[in-house]
Amino acid sequence: MAVLVEAEGLEAGYGSVVVVRDLDLRVNAGEVVALLGPNGAGKSTTLLTLSGDLPPLGGTVRWSGEATKAPLHARARRGLSLVTEERSVFMRLTARENLRVGCRDIEPALELFPELRARLDVRAGLLSGGEQQMLTLARALARRPTLLLADELSLGLAPLAVRRLLDAVRAAADQGVGVLLVEQHVSKALQIADRVYVLRRGRMRMSGTAAELSGRLGEIETSYLATGQSGPVSSEQERTHR
Repeated sequence: MAVLVEAEGLEAGYGSVVVVRDLDLRVNAGEVVALLGPNGAGKSTTLLTLSGDLPPLGGTVRWSGEATKAPLHARARRGLSLVTEERSVFMRLTARENLRVGCRDIEPALELFPELRARLDVRAGLLSGGEQQMLTLARALARRPTLLLADELSLGLAPLAVRRLLDAVRAAADQGVGVLLVEQHVSKALQIADRVYVLRRGRMRMSGTAAELSGRLGEIETSYLATGQSGPVSSEQERTHR
């Protein structure tokens, strides 16, 4: 199985503030890797560093086996799609126009989320939160990436929308896309993931297959996913730095 992106001894953060330390992680083609942890643990920082949006402060990031410090736009040309926590829709454009920004042929996006077909001529700002996130993910996947980095797809959404989004992520992996998924719904993430990493205070605390860690869900939630000040910076500070 081809390794798409790999971090070795990664240090990541913002200026002199180190958020993530000594991180080893890999994502293979055709698998969903879930990255779990409490607010402020460094999950978003990790995604942004692997994407090239943030420069690493130490360690090595490899893309298809080659060490790289390429910026985000260069990695995007090589097959990366990044979906950040903030929904990246153009609120004044229609759903159709949003899809055309990401791809000339919008049919692959509509095949992923056929419920968007009836909403194509509606301005994105008038769509529900779930529809906006479907639009964002559909646009990212319609580019047919080799690697998808997705941050909190389900944040603030109803269970049905969450299920639709995660099912689309799983379907993309089954077609060969490698996925690194930061997700707040731990049990739902474990249902679609192949492997799991758990971060706390900027360090890797646990890793294994989803099947292995599903049996330790209670321990994970109690010991590693407790809310509060759990990292070198709070989640509020992390979002400010981003």
